[in-house]
Amino acid sequence: MAASRIVIENCAIATVDAHDTEYASGHVVVADHRIESVGAGPAPARLENVVRRVDGTGHLVTPGLVNTHHHFYQWLTRGLATDHNLFDWLVALYPTWARLDEQMVRAAAQGSLAMMVRGGVTTAMDHHYVYPRGTGDLSGAIIGAAAEMGVRFTLARGSMDRGVSDGGLPPDFAVESLDEALAATEATMDTHHDASFDAMTQIAVAPCSPFSVTTELLKQAAELARRKGVRLHTHGSETVEEEQFCKELFGMGPTDYFESTGWLGSDVWMAHCVHMNDADIAAFGRTGTGVAHCPSSNARLAAGIARVPDMLRAGVPVGLGVDGTASNESGELHTELRNALLINRLSAHGESALNARQALRLGTYGGAQVLGRADQIGSIEPGKLADLVLWKLDTLAHASIADPVTALIFGAAAPVTLSLVNGRTVVEDGHLTTVDEDAIARDTRSEAQRLARIAAQG
Repeated sequence: MAASRIVIENCAIATVDAHDTEYASGHVVVADHRIESVGAGPAPARLENVVRRVDGTGHLVTPGLVNTHHHFYQWLTRGLATDHNLFDWLVALYPTWARLDEQMVRAAAQGSLAMMVRGGVTTAMDHHYVYPRGTGDLSGAIIGAAAEMGVRFTLARGSMDRGVSDGGLPPDFAVESLDEALAATEATMDTHHDASFDAMTQIAVAPCSPFSVTTELLKQAAELARRKGVRLHTHGSETVEEEQFCKELFGMGPTDYFESTGWLGSDVWMAHCVHMNDADIAAFGRTGTGVAHCPSSNARLAAGIARVPDMLRAGVPVGLGVDGTASNESGELHTELRNALLINRLSAHGESALNARQALRLGTYGGAQVLGRADQIGSIEPGKLADLVLWKLDTLAHASIADPVTALIFGAAAPVTLSLVNGRTVVEDGHLTTVDEDAIARDTRSEAQRLARIAAQG
């Protein structure tokens, strides 16, 4: 059967390929779910079976954005504990999060996904680690919400087995046993992980953090992931308090601790990595361990500024993350492009820290690297999957900025005219095409109120 083609023409294009190839006015041709061609000027003449032509005048086409760290469930607790640091924030909110059930988690996933996808995300991930007993199939609910949205998705199946009584932060009733966590994680992989080139759903192994899991869970989780051939994810070096915790409990800093448990490698990525010294960064670069940079969340919780320019110079793969919407209430990744650039310029590197094209690379190809999918997504190249975003840049908000990449990164958040995942339209003229946004808003509001009532009852 002949391939169905979508042709996008007359637009600026930032391919984010290895040479940062750009076209002031060019075309992209999609054949079924792959990118067939990209180049300057109009599309090739006499293409067959063209089902849609898009006039991209006044627009910029980029690869779809890739989110590398999130906690969907936190959609239901936005706007709480707004003046807390990380540890105090966690202690304040864990008792509420421990009351989650399947219906709440699905609604929260829908809300989190809707905001991201509407803002140009084509590949999302969720690090879910709160699994209260007897509350249903939480992983299945999250995966189902992503499938309904039509977004490419990685579920980082998290876990916690160190409760308050063992020196951790989460309440004891919110954690699993080591055996329960490993068995449930393996079952999730067996049921849902797709290793194919164009996979829509993948699973990663993701114990939560050094202060909420035991050393044995970290070690056995790494062994499980490598036996199954999937990636590993966790939080690392987010705050000064975490570093002190690791030194007091394990006699070493977070990076050395992770290395001792098998948690450095090209199949690993960690969220935040704010408090890393030169040796830590060198270890990440040497091993190919990736980083999910979450600038808004790090600022919200006063965690600090990650040394992203130094990481990039050391060869560390770096992508961007929204983080949970209880520490980044906007829930949007495209705002992180701008925030990553601006916040990193407050570091010792000053104005040379990041430029607009580096910021765009973090949110696209860098994220694909971190998720282990750089050969499939993250740049606009023939043969790659057709995950594309058409940004509208001809309105008042960007009218006097000549360079389209500068407009996208430095300017106001640009509207999304069209977003494709696997060549399928998921956003049209700024609105989701696969789900009812108003219904999601109603459901998430209702579930947030129900969770608050249950938590108040203790």
